[in-house]
Amino acid sequence: MLQQPIRKTFDIGGGRMVTIETGRLARQADGAVTVSMGNCMILATVVANKEAKEGQSFFPLTVDYQEKFASAGRIPGSFFKREARLNDYEILTSRLIDRALRPLFPDDYFCEVQVLVSLISSDVDVLPDAMACLAASAALAVSDIPIKEVISEVRVARVNGEYIINPSRNELEESDLEFIVAATEKNLMMVEGEANECSEEDLVKVLEVAHEAIRIQIKAQQELRDLKGVAGKRDYTKPVTDEALEQKVTAFAKQKVYEVAKGALPKHERSDKFAAIKEELIEFLKSELPEGESLPDQTKKLASTYYSDLQYYVVRDMILDEKVRLDGRGLEDVRALDMEVDVLPSPHGASLFTRGETQSLTTVTLGTALDELLVESAAKSYDSKFFLHYNFPPFSTGEVKMMRGQSRREVGHGALAMRSLKQMMPTGDFAYTVRVVSDILESNGSSSMATVCAGSLALMDAGVPIPHHVSGVAMGLITKGDKYAILTDILGDEDHLGDMDFKVTGTRNGICGVQMDIKVDGLKMEVMAQALQQAKRGRLHILDAMYECIPAARAEVKPHSPRMVKLYIEREFIGAVIGPGGKVIQEMQRETGTTINIEEVNNMGEVSIFGVAKEGVDKAQAWIKGIVAVPEVGEVYDSVVKSVVPFGAFVEFLPGKQGLVHISEISWKRLETLEGVVREGDTFKVKLIGTDPKSGKFKLSRKALIPKPEFKPREDQQRTPPQGE
Repeated sequence: MLQQPIRKTFDIGGGRMVTIETGRLARQADGAVTVSMGNCMILATVVANKEAKEGQSFFPLTVDYQEKFASAGRIPGSFFKREARLNDYEILTSRLIDRALRPLFPDDYFCEVQVLVSLISSDVDVLPDAMACLAASAALAVSDIPIKEVISEVRVARVNGEYIINPSRNELEESDLEFIVAATEKNLMMVEGEANECSEEDLVKVLEVAHEAIRIQIKAQQELRDLKGVAGKRDYTKPVTDEALEQKVTAFAKQKVYEVAKGALPKHERSDKFAAIKEELIEFLKSELPEGESLPDQTKKLASTYYSDLQYYVVRDMILDEKVRLDGRGLEDVRALDMEVDVLPSPHGASLFTRGETQSLTTVTLGTALDELLVESAAKSYDSKFFLHYNFPPFSTGEVKMMRGQSRREVGHGALAMRSLKQMMPTGDFAYTVRVVSDILESNGSSSMATVCAGSLALMDAGVPIPHHVSGVAMGLITKGDKYAILTDILGDEDHLGDMDFKVTGTRNGICGVQMDIKVDGLKMEVMAQALQQAKRGRLHILDAMYECIPAARAEVKPHSPRMVKLYIEREFIGAVIGPGGKVIQEMQRETGTTINIEEVNNMGEVSIFGVAKEGVDKAQAWIKGIVAVPEVGEVYDSVVKSVVPFGAFVEFLPGKQGLVHISEISWKRLETLEGVVREGDTFKVKLIGTDPKSGKFKLSRKALIPKPEFKPREDQQRTPPQGE
């Protein structure tokens, strides 16, 4: 018989109860819990190896979040009808968990850890990604795997001015900002989200609201751990250390490292000089050995580790003490900017954005509704009209690597740029599907922010009517005791050695996107507020340069870009436009060279016409307007003769609408026959003079548009009027 599960329930607000349970499922894992709210249930398991692999020098953490389609009563749509590789949504959720959990482990813990989180029951109103990190942290809390603290994660949305914790799907659609925040009881750990140009003060408020909710969830995890009786955490083998060797490395290399760090060198030159110092260090250590004796591998490995640590601390101290950075900039200086648009002849929009040693070549492609991206999850699937792809080839950092598809990092960076630019994308009558592709050509810090800037430029170059430019800047933080330095527009090396990686995107009016990872305990809210204000100054500096490059979106798409118009028709006309078996719409597409898509939206027919040639789009638009037009008596129309009969001619005066021009309405002259007068295919204007009251057929006249000739009697018919007339 299964043991009785251990449960802890708490309220996240509005009477919504969340239950954490352990002891019933997946009992052979080191830690396993389920988190449930409504019908939504998430299973999280965690397993860690007892020992690190020999020679391991990094922490191998794997986090996978997956949604089982059975959780929503659905069968996957793939060929094999089973869950396959993680989709982008699952990858992004996995990254949210990973980034929050990774700082919890001790710096000297190198045992492999695997965290698996699965959605096993779905609720259409509950967003599971907001509870996935809670489940993962709870699984670690009830295990003996060594972690320093317990964390949790919540989503905060603002709906009609009210801040809501873990909103429903419907509430989220009505919100003007949404952020996912992870934190320990005392410190923020991770922030990611988007907003419709919110202020820095609004973001600080979000963080405060989120932290209060997170503390409730952390307390519930701690109580669950106590109920289970977790006494302590397992011991693990610590890496080998050698204090004497560390002192030798410091004495030999510290000044040399400082001189290179202070030299304001380009990235590769600086790397080469640091590598040369390392080689000198190894030769120095060899010189202390008896002749003919080689340096042990363990000593080489430790010396390399201590040398890397030395670089880390020397550069940090230089920035903190002297307010000078690796490339010679001040703390708030943005690297040199260079940007241009219309750099490629064939794409519908293109830009090249360069900031220092980071460069993005970005293109925009305009497509039809048939090009929309299917975004699929267990609970809901929908089509997206705007999406962005980010590519980071190895040559961008001067490396040789295997090309094996997009990495999780590429998916995450692309998502941040997409959600930032999405805030400015037009809606309503803008019928295009828009794909943005950012190819990073070189990288030394914050290529995702370069993608945001390049994407904004390329969208305006393509004629996409975005109202404002969006720029982004990556911020860094270095702390030591009470001293700290906030860095604007960080380099790749500064990202590695800093205590915070903080990316902020936005317009001149406010914030559009945020991604933040904090690697240090005790980040004060006032430091966060200062970082936000400094980021705003950097963002505005970049925006000024972008507006100089292209101040507004082009009035029209480029000549070689496809044309698209959208019009709305009454719902009852949808069938007439499509025709029996699609005959009418297929004929229109064939004759005009366009693609036509019709959907029923809000009890109206939404018609999108897409074509390369403007003439074809205009012709299709006129054709559809003719089909849905209601003929009015007294109006004049252009007509085409479709057939000639003894009593008149049948003409098409609007697309799909025909009427009879009776032989008596062809001309003021009496005609016995139309032979030689009217032929099939002739065109002339006609006037709608009425409809048959019985059949409803249209009556048309040509002679009504011809001046009536004056009557002149012949001379032999003239007579002398009687006297008196």
